[in-house]
Amino acid sequence: MSPEQQVASREEWLEARRALLAEEKAWTRERDRLAAKRRALPWVSITKDYVFQGEHGPVTLAELFDGRSQLLIYHFMFGPGWEEGCTGCSFLADQIEGALMHLTHHDVSFAAVSRAPVAKLLAYRARMGWRFPWVSAADSDFNFDFHVSFPDGTREGGVFYNFEQQPDPEIDELSGTSAFFQDADGSIFHSYSAFARGDETLLNAYGMLDMMPKGRNETRRGNLMDWVRRHDRYPHEERSTRG
Repeated sequence: MSPEQQVASREEWLEARRALLAEEKAWTRERDRLAAKRRALPWVSITKDYVFQGEHGPVTLAELFDGRSQLLIYHFMFGPGWEEGCTGCSFLADQIEGALMHLTHHDVSFAAVSRAPVAKLLAYRARMGWRFPWVSAADSDFNFDFHVSFPDGTREGGVFYNFEQQPDPEIDELSGTSAFFQDADGSIFHSYSAFARGDETLLNAYGMLDMMPKGRNETRRGNLMDWVRRHDRYPHEERSTRG
């Protein structure tokens, strides 16, 4: 226990918890307000014919909707020359799996997009035990147009990422999430994107850690490299699941 940690009676704890609950409720209402503003953003019409390479051949952006009106795409960091996917993206993908059934029954399709060859993506997906659609944008401008992939070579002016010009990240791929809508006529619109810590809403493990005494316990906030491993790279330990 930290020497700075206060220890109180149950009555004192209850009083402090009620005070915190009032702040949590205010934050929940603020989150709802921001979600409404997110939905009220203007949309951008998608006029480029994006074609990806999928498990069974070429697949268009429209086909990724799979008969639904909404599509959530995760820009998964897996570059053309990489041998495996990004650790942090893999951590997020683990948490997508449990939501897939619920999303697809609520008019939302999900797909991951990366620039690695589709054979590498499918092999890695099989290794990880995931089921979501994963397509390659190796022959498409898609990830460049959505500012998560960057040209090779010198980038003295930096890169445009998270809606502003930033210093060169010295890597050709970054992550993000983009949302799309397809109307009854087949027109597609880009409604929302989030990058960097904006993607934390997809990380339910963080929500659990935020309830714990040690919190996220990272050397700096958002530094997944502190502790996260691909789920098949954690040391194997036999632990009882019984109390």
